[in-house]
Amino acid sequence: MEPAAVWAAYRNGHDAVRGWLADLAPEHWTGPSVLPGWTVADLAAHIALVADSVTATAAAPRGVAAHSLGEYLTTYAPVAGELSERTLAIARAAEYDKDGILAAIDERFAAATHTVEERGMDDAVLTTRRIPVRQADYLLTRVIEIAIHADDLARSVPTVPAPAVPRDTIRLAVRTLLDVLAERAPGRSVEVRVAPYAAVQCIEGPRHTRGTPPNTVDLTPPLWLRLAGGRTTWADEVAAGAVLASGQRADLSAYLPLL
Repeated sequence: MEPAAVWAAYRNGHDAVRGWLADLAPEHWTGPSVLPGWTVADLAAHIALVADSVTATAAAPRGVAAHSLGEYLTTYAPVAGELSERTLAIARAAEYDKDGILAAIDERFAAATHTVEERGMDDAVLTTRRIPVRQADYLLTRVIEIAIHADDLARSVPTVPAPAVPRDTIRLAVRTLLDVLAERAPGRSVEVRVAPYAAVQCIEGPRHTRGTPPNTVDLTPPLWLRLAGGRTTWADEVAAGAVLASGQRADLSAYLPLL
């Protein structure tokens, strides 16, 4: 996908979340979020970190090979503690003040915009804080983050209407994570469908020659983002009846979460 289109999806999602935070009453900021140990203010500060990471990217030297998006996502878990500390540092620096955190979000997003516009929209290989990836793939990680964290915020303040994240942003996050699943679990024995956005076939098993595989999984977009992002577990959602799975191989528990 072209980097310009991915950047637009991230930018539009960011704007929706930032606007939602601006309208959020100050008393909600001190409440707990759905992420253990974090307040809503901490989660808001993470929106600043999502943008801040863009400024750490740069064009890679000639000859540096890009890793896949799926490979990049495997680097999240080992640095989870570092990411948490950097997020909390942003919140502490703003003294957990709503206006201070919004200012941090704006400052970092402006710097990210400058970085991307100065570099241009070629699909160049980039160095990042972890491993090199192509620019479109890196920006897709920002789309995934803004979509997942918009849902985190919505669930953290359920009495307020959810952020109006654009459909294209959610669609791109859903489709990208489905593609990562198919990369990590290649095959055609199971069809995973997240209506109305995308579907993939994955997981090794008996081949079928046409039509839909005998094993299917149907998920809503929010549930797929939560499963892929580690916000919930396959077992819990199956037990709750939220997952519609049919067939002996329709079990994704071995492949989740993706981040």
